[in-house]
Amino acid sequence: MSQHKSSINGPQSSFQELRILLIDDNKQRAESLTIALEDSRYKVSHLASTNSGLLKQVEQIQPDIIVIDIESPSRDILESLNTISQYNPKPVVMFAEEQDTQAINLSIESGVSAYVVGDIQMSRVKPILDAACARFREFQKLKNELTETRHELANRTLVDQAKRLLMKKKNLSENEAYKAMRKTAMDTGQKLEDVAKTLISLLNTF
Repeated sequence: MSQHKSSINGPQSSFQELRILLIDDNKQRAESLTIALEDSRYKVSHLASTNSGLLKQVEQIQPDIIVIDIESPSRDILESLNTISQYNPKPVVMFAEEQDTQAINLSIESGVSAYVVGDIQMSRVKPILDAACARFREFQKLKNELTETRHELANRTLVDQAKRLLMKKKNLSENEAYKAMRKTAMDTGQKLEDVAKTLISLLNTF
């Protein structure tokens, strides 16, 4: 699935148009939702049925937001949403009749930002989309911070491992080993963790 950086992730402008992929088998209901959003930044750019293949629709249209109006989320839709959440995350709003706790939990786990049960007043659609977008941005921020922290910890582990190998193989102190690695990184224009990877590979062969 190709990457598409949604404008949802960046700073928000009240005039920035956000394109919606609406999944709904009820054309009259879809038309009502479209009309309800006419004077907002949200625009329904494409309407598709629940059987049209969600992954394919998202790949082709690259919407900013996905809105699904359905009686109960099917396994196929949940699997597709899970894939989208992993590789091309977007805010997802689901209007559904299903009130079962398990169905709601599975939907949220699959990447749904807002799960709304029962009939919805059209005047409430925009605030729901606003809240879903805000929740999505916050979740992505936390997710990125977690990924960055894990990356930093992994790099630190690599550097420590390479440092220990240098100390053992070359009979260096911890400070000497670290200085040698930093000098190599500066001389070769590499990152310290890349030098560490090379050293680990080389020193483990002896």
